[in-house]
Amino acid sequence: MTKPAPEPDWTFQMRDGMPSSSRWTYLDHAAVAPLPSISALAMRSWVDDIAENGATGWDAWRDRVESLRGLAAGLLTASVDEVAVIRNTTEGVCLVAEGYPWRRGDNVVVPGSEFPSNLFAWKHLESRGVEVRVVPTSLDHVSLDDLGSACDHNTRIVALSWIGYRTGFRIDLAAAADLAHQHGAWLFVDAIQGLGAFPLDVAALGIDALAADGHKWMLGPEGAGLFYLRSEHLDTLRPIGLGWNSVRHAGDFDNTSLDLKPSAARYEGGTYNMPGIAALEASLGWLTTFGIDAIQRRILQTTDDLCRRLASIGAPLASDRRPEHASGIVSFDIPGRDARTIRRACRDKNVVINCRDGRLRASPHAYTQLADLDRLIDALA
Repeated sequence: MTKPAPEPDWTFQMRDGMPSSSRWTYLDHAAVAPLPSISALAMRSWVDDIAENGATGWDAWRDRVESLRGLAAGLLTASVDEVAVIRNTTEGVCLVAEGYPWRRGDNVVVPGSEFPSNLFAWKHLESRGVEVRVVPTSLDHVSLDDLGSACDHNTRIVALSWIGYRTGFRIDLAAAADLAHQHGAWLFVDAIQGLGAFPLDVAALGIDALAADGHKWMLGPEGAGLFYLRSEHLDTLRPIGLGWNSVRHAGDFDNTSLDLKPSAARYEGGTYNMPGIAALEASLGWLTTFGIDAIQRRILQTTDDLCRRLASIGAPLASDRRPEHASGIVSFDIPGRDARTIRRACRDKNVVINCRDGRLRASPHAYTQLADLDRLIDALA
């Protein structure tokens, strides 16, 4: 019988690689994460290279794009041909919203608690005769029954977040995919609040398309992200933003035939954000050394510890902490006090949290220590 892998030493193996920890108790990974040392070095190295050598190292930069694609495919349990390197989640949402072959009378179903990027792109389709069915929710606690009731034979896409940004509600993606497929629809997933913190198998779960920026739980910079499209949908989704990099003969500028790449890379129309890709590739490579399963266990254990501490000071939770719905986000109140004022007071004590919907939101990562949680409780008090 194979022995389970030992848990990483989070203090010496991970925390020491996060230079922000020397000053900050950083509990805001659901917004923008600090960069690991290895990722900051990768970005600086790219800047030094182009400053000293111009684009003579372009081939090596391009190799890093493919390395990132491979790491992303491993993170998603997907084929490398199903992964595109994009700038942000919004770009991925728009690739699907604008590229799907809509017909007048079609509808898309989306929870009302979605982050604006996963609402606006769909609402923009109303001018093309697409009905947008926004399903009311309590906080971001999405009911699959309510989603199912909103679907019918004209539903083409169900679009939702894996983990809600307001309180961190984690949805059952397999059940959501089954629901969509029962109506002949795709499931599109905004995965930004889970990818890097929780394992994901897009093929096993039945996800049709997915997007995520790297600047939260993947510990990457802003402006570099991932897009997944199930291979069977490649010729269904019309590429938008076509450019020199969309075709098989990318780089052969004398060949102007429109021969699209036979992979999701056809959605990478133009020049890459090379410094961002260098940093995100380094971050994903680093995260995978710890194992995403181990990172998930650590994050859930840490947020459980945080919830117990919050209960001890009478701070009610808005997050659903049932095991099947818990995530790295903890939303809570301090009764009788203004959340934004508390956030500023915590920042003055080098404790970084955030506010959403008038509540406080803490989002620790795997390198967070119990002492960090104690500093938060002291700052709240």
